[in-house]
Amino acid sequence: MTNTPRPPDLDVAIIGAGISGISMAAHIARDCPGRSFALLERRSAVGGTWDLFRYPGVRSDSDMHTLGFGFAPWRGADAIADGAAIRDYLNEVVSLHGLARHIRTGTRVTAADWDSAGARWHLTLVDEAGRADRLSARFLVLAAGYYDHDAAHDPALPGEADFAGRIVHPQFWPQDLYVAGKQVAVIGSGATAATLVPALAARGAQVTMLQRTPTWFIASPRRDRLAHALHRMLPARLAAALVRARNIRLNAWFYNRARRAPDKVGAWLKRRAALALGPAWDEAAFAPPYGPWQQRLCLVPDGDLFAAIRSGRARVVTGTIAKVAPAGLALADGQHLAADVIVKATGLKLAVAGKIALSKDGAAINLAEHFHYKDCMLSNLPNLVQVFGYLNASWTLRADLVAAFTVRILDHMARTAKQVATPVLPADHGLTIDDTLAFSSGYLQRGWAIMPRSSTERRWRLNHDYLADRAFLRRDRLEDGVLRFDRAPAALAPAPDCVIDTPR
Repeated sequence: MTNTPRPPDLDVAIIGAGISGISMAAHIARDCPGRSFALLERRSAVGGTWDLFRYPGVRSDSDMHTLGFGFAPWRGADAIADGAAIRDYLNEVVSLHGLARHIRTGTRVTAADWDSAGARWHLTLVDEAGRADRLSARFLVLAAGYYDHDAAHDPALPGEADFAGRIVHPQFWPQDLYVAGKQVAVIGSGATAATLVPALAARGAQVTMLQRTPTWFIASPRRDRLAHALHRMLPARLAAALVRARNIRLNAWFYNRARRAPDKVGAWLKRRAALALGPAWDEAAFAPPYGPWQQRLCLVPDGDLFAAIRSGRARVVTGTIAKVAPAGLALADGQHLAADVIVKATGLKLAVAGKIALSKDGAAINLAEHFHYKDCMLSNLPNLVQVFGYLNASWTLRADLVAAFTVRILDHMARTAKQVATPVLPADHGLTIDDTLAFSSGYLQRGWAIMPRSSTERRWRLNHDYLADRAFLRRDRLEDGVLRFDRAPAALAPAPDCVIDTPR
């Protein structure tokens, strides 16, 4: 009698039901209707970042025509949407594509081990009650984002215990916090602070944004007039495609212009800010010591931050904190900022692979020892895809590219009766590590040591040019001499064929 190996529980296990996981699941559901998959989500609801962040004013920092999926165009009225609207959109996509039955919420994946003999990943799960479980999958997709949901970057400040008011972090915003009539000090000047300041001012607070270093801001209309006009004149899908294509190219052009001519673009941004602020303009507070797009440009919808400053409900102070005093913040230059509430908008803490303990045949995997392959896989790790979105454009653009490329891999494996796909990088590869980060953001600098490596060679780098990446993935063949397809040591039943989707 022949022993037939037990098939895996799933063809594809997707970790995370945020933007990346939903994109991957929708592509598989649509293009591989016979393939089994599950989205394993540690939270009690889908949405990822947009379910976690509930601070006042939380909104997209990219236009929704590119933050929305290419296969499910954004239909909302606002091009810059608030968190609730984004959650509704993601839930609508889940419903329209029949994904709900594939989603397991309240399920934390704590470990994943690649079994070479069985050609499968063995996952260890823990539910909300603390009960452990296991399942296996042919393919593993890490779609849990790139920062820690359990902890933020929260540097301790001297004297915090002496503060008479309340200290909060935006990532864990208390819903019982009322700020009307209170003085609020927001520490930080990034995207979160730029969102919080006008929102808190609108709720009746007197807000001070304390920045150590100025940030580049750009005002943009909350509503896209051209998009509305096109939707009135053209079929909905055509209008959405045209708006998306325009925004992708316009954003790429502006980013490249900022990197090539930072002085000219910086001067233009300062002129726009000065015009928006009028008498409240303070060049020292809005002149960063770095060029535009060396860190992510902060979007200001309808100029709301500038309007809050102009109205006197908010102000910007540049300085460093000496200590937290009982009634506010004492700065190194002797200033005292009175505060009833301190908001530490001090940034994110990076985490890779959803903090899952990865291993291969029982040996621990250190992702920092592996190279990115074609923006989605990692060197010498079989049947593993990781989604890491763009830092200079909408995260979703890469999520959609990676999902479409993954479907191509799965289809090729089904057609060729192969069970294992591995980007092979020899030990003597001779690659040059591109160790100069394109972005100087603090959270990237802090987390650089735990991230997979990027090379100057195109196949082995994490690129940040959507249009070039899309063309490269379309043009470069799957069997490129790097990505190796093998049969499992113990033959497994082939999965159903997929229908190829072309990245848009």
